[in-house]
Amino acid sequence: MIIRTDFPYETTREDVRIPMADGVELYARIWRPVSDEPVPALLEYTPDGLTDRTAPRDWQRHPWYAGHGYASVRVDVRGHGCSGGVPGAGGVRGDAYDARGPADGVTVVEWLAARPWCTGAVGMFGISRGGSDGLRIAALAPRALKAVVTVCSTDDRYDNDGHYLGGSVLAVDMPAWAATPPAFAARPPDPLYVGEGWREQWLTRLEAVEPLVHTWLAHQTRDAYWSRESVREDYGSVRAAVLAVGGWHDPYRDTVLRLVEHLPRGRVRGLIGPWSHQYPDRGLPGPAIGFLQETLRWWDHWLKGEDNGVMDEPLLRSWIGESHPPATVYERMAGRWVGDAAWPSPSVVPVSYGLQGAPVAVASPQHTGLDAGRFRPLGGDADLPPDQREEDAKSACFEFPVAPGEPVEVLGRARVTLRLRMDVPYGQVIARLCDVAPDGASTLVTRGALNLSARGGRDRAAPWPVGSYEEVAFELNGIGYAFPPGHRIRLALSSAYWPWIWPRAGSEAGWTLDPAGSTLELPLRTAGPLDGGIVFEAPEQAEPLGVVYPATLDEPRPELVVVRDVALGAWRLEVNPGCGGTRVYPDGLEVGEEGTEEYEIRSTDALSARVRSHWRIRLHRPEPAWEATVETRSEVSCDAGGFLTSNEVVCREGDEVVFHRTWERRLPRTAG
Repeated sequence: MIIRTDFPYETTREDVRIPMADGVELYARIWRPVSDEPVPALLEYTPDGLTDRTAPRDWQRHPWYAGHGYASVRVDVRGHGCSGGVPGAGGVRGDAYDARGPADGVTVVEWLAARPWCTGAVGMFGISRGGSDGLRIAALAPRALKAVVTVCSTDDRYDNDGHYLGGSVLAVDMPAWAATPPAFAARPPDPLYVGEGWREQWLTRLEAVEPLVHTWLAHQTRDAYWSRESVREDYGSVRAAVLAVGGWHDPYRDTVLRLVEHLPRGRVRGLIGPWSHQYPDRGLPGPAIGFLQETLRWWDHWLKGEDNGVMDEPLLRSWIGESHPPATVYERMAGRWVGDAAWPSPSVVPVSYGLQGAPVAVASPQHTGLDAGRFRPLGGDADLPPDQREEDAKSACFEFPVAPGEPVEVLGRARVTLRLRMDVPYGQVIARLCDVAPDGASTLVTRGALNLSARGGRDRAAPWPVGSYEEVAFELNGIGYAFPPGHRIRLALSSAYWPWIWPRAGSEAGWTLDPAGSTLELPLRTAGPLDGGIVFEAPEQAEPLGVVYPATLDEPRPELVVVRDVALGAWRLEVNPGCGGTRVYPDGLEVGEEGTEEYEIRSTDALSARVRSHWRIRLHRPEPAWEATVETRSEVSCDAGGFLTSNEVVCREGDEVVFHRTWERRLPRTAG
C-alpha cells in the first residue's frame, strides 16, 4: 500500500448539517480542494457513523479524492451517527430499507449540486449498504447525479442481500444481521459533535428501534416489500453511469453480472476480482489494485468530461482464478485478468454434463454445511471454506475428470437441472461445485441453493406433489475459475446446509435424485481478444487517521469454533463476527465492540435449529467525561408452524439504564 501525502491540491475539511424538507438535519463531513474554481462533488451516504465507526476508512479515501480535485462528502443516514431524525421514518417502523433513505439521498445530491463550490455534477460511491444506497438513489434519477461506483452491493433485496437464498431463509446472516442494525442504530450521537441535545436525540431515536427480523420474516416470498427498492425490478430507471465492482468471495458478486447485462453498455462497466467483502485496494484475498486511481478515471470522465479512455475498457473485467488448495484465508491468489466486450459474452459457451448412475436417495444430516465458511467474508483467518471432503461425504457427488491438455475455464453462473422426487411437501437442495485435486483435497469453487417450494418462482410457494418426480433448475453463484488437467470437477448435492439454510420440519427426509434426467451446465470460456493488457496501478490511500488499538489483557478469541455434543447428536458453531475491538480516536473517543454468534442444530432434527447473537458497544470520552453503552441480544428458533424470535436492547448512560425493551414474536412460516 502506498500512502500518499502529496496531492495536486491542498485540502480543507468542515462538518456541516444538511437540511431535509421536514426539518431534520443530516450530519456531513466535507473534504474540499483549496481552489478558486468550482469542482464536482462525490457523496458517500451510509448509516455507519462518520465520527467513529467508518472514520478510519473515510480518512483513507475522502482526503485522497479531495487532493485530486473533488469535494468528497460523507453523510450519515437519518437516525444514525450524528444525523437527526429516527431510523425507519417514512416507512415500516424499524426498517433499514424504507423509502425515506433514498429520498433523503436525492435531497443531499441536490443540495451538493447547488453549493457555490460545486460545478453541479455529483457522483456517489460506497460499499455494501452504502453501495446499494447509491444504486437506489440512482434509480430515482436526480438530475445532478452523473455517475456511481457501487462496490459489494445488491440490486436484488430478496435473493441477494443476506435475507434469503434460493427462496430459503438465510440462518447464517439474517437473524444475526437483524440484531446488528439495532445495535448500531441504538448508538448515541456524539456530544462532541451534536452538543447538549445529544441525550434527547438519543432517547427519541431509541423509541423507534425495532429488530428488523420481524419485518424480514413477515415477507417470505419476493413480494412488493422486496421489489419496491430492488433496482433489479427496473434497470431502466438508472440514468447515471455505473461502475459495478465485486469479488468472487463476496456474496453479492452476481449484482455486477446483472448490471453489465441490463444497463446500457455506454453507461456501465463491471469489475470482479478475487476479493472478499472489501474495497479492492484492501485486496483480501489479493492481489490488491489501485482502486482509487481506477475510480478517479471514472469520475474524471463522467464528472469532468475528460476523454481518458475509461469507456474503451472491456465491458467486464474479470479475474480467472487458478486452482488452489483449500484454505480458510489466502494472502494472494494466482490467476489472470480477462476482458469481455459484451455480457453474456460470445467467449462463454454453456456446456452440459449429464449425471450418471441409478437413482440415489439423499438425506443429508442437518449439520451438513458447518464447513461453508462465512456468508459475508471480510478477510479474516477463518472466513473461507476449508477442505470440503467432510461435506462431500454427506452429499451425492458426481465427478467429471479434466482431460490432459488445456484447463477447463469457467466464467459466469453454472446451472443445474435435477429430476427429483420427494415424499414430503417441503425441502431444499444445495449444489456445490468443487475442484478435486489428485490427492483428494476438495476446494469449494461456487454454490447455489433452491427452496423446492420456490421452484416455480421466488414470488410464490407451492408444496411438492408428494411421491412425484419433477424437474427443477437453478443457477449457482457466479465465478471465474480454471480447473487444471488431472483434476476432477465435482458436483455435490445435499438436502441440508446449516447454518446457511434454515431447514423446515419434515425436510430431514430429503429427496431422491434421478441422474438420468439431470445435468450440470458450465459456462466454459475460451480466450478472447481483450484478455491481454489489463493492468492496474499499485493501491494508494491517504494518510491514516491515527486510530490507536491498545493492547488488552484479554485472550484473543478464535474466529470460528465447532462444538459437538456426542450424547445429544448436536452441533454448535461459535462465531466471533470480527467486531472493531477496542480503539481510541484522535478526538479522545474510546470505542469498544464485542459480539458473538451461535448456531445450533441436532443432526436428525430440523426443528432444533437455533441462532443466538449478542452485541455490546461501549463509547467513552475521558474529557469531558461521557460514557454510553449499548447491548443487544437476539435469538431465533422454530417450531413446525413458524419462527420464534426474542430480542432485547439495553442502553446505559454511565451506570444508569436509560432504555430497556424486549420483543417476543412468533411469525408463521409461509415459505422460506
